[in-house]
Amino acid sequence: MTLLVFVLLGLLGFALGRLKRRGLGRVCYALALLFFWGVGCGAVPSWMSRDLQGDYASAAPANWPARSAIVLLGAGTFRDEAHGRLEPSYFANGRILTAVMLYRECRAAGGDCKVLVSGGDAQDHGAPEAEVYRDALLRADIPATDLIVESRSLSTWQNAQFSKPLLEADAAQRVLLVTSGTHLRRSLLYFAHFGLHPVPVRGDYVTPMWSFYPVAWNFTVADAALHEYVGIARYHVYNAIGWNAPKASAAAGQP
Repeated sequence: MTLLVFVLLGLLGFALGRLKRRGLGRVCYALALLFFWGVGCGAVPSWMSRDLQGDYASAAPANWPARSAIVLLGAGTFRDEAHGRLEPSYFANGRILTAVMLYRECRAAGGDCKVLVSGGDAQDHGAPEAEVYRDALLRADIPATDLIVESRSLSTWQNAQFSKPLLEADAAQRVLLVTSGTHLRRSLLYFAHFGLHPVPVRGDYVTPMWSFYPVAWNFTVADAALHEYVGIARYHVYNAIGWNAPKASAAAGQP
């Protein structure tokens, strides 16, 4: 997405030059170069990701109630061609590890805890993310009886929409939401739309690499952050024009 902004600024500069507005065209070229340098050297992604990740904790509050539910959002899968199987993507590992740690803390405190894994096959890899992640959680010694699989959702919006009835059926006293730090703000916004107000727990925290020359990682961080801002803006626009489903009241067990 950041590359698209750079290209659009360049094309606008070219078009203005063809229209004999060379001064404005040079301004667009300068903005394109400044934007490219700002992203590649770390300044822009640092500002964007800091606002998104905020002060979200990497651990849950210590006082576990009798019944809790941990919602784990998917971050894609990849096919291990050497072994012919699907595995969670690189970006999902922090989320899965955090969900496992939360589950073990809950059980150690004597609580009844379920892990709801949410994610369909948005990449057309042949199996839903939730099923692939479920297998990883089983290998981490979480019992199958404590796993709830939501395998229809193809977006964060549907993660929230399709998780709600499952959470209501579980009747947990507290719900925790585990996803990437950059993804939490948008996820909480969508879950709140469906009457869910989970405790946010980040599975990872990304930082750009400050450099005197452009670094590819910084474009990755900026792309991820820009994707979240676009999703947040789209939510508010859709609300304004009535394209979103009506807001729901708080679900059972929610504040």
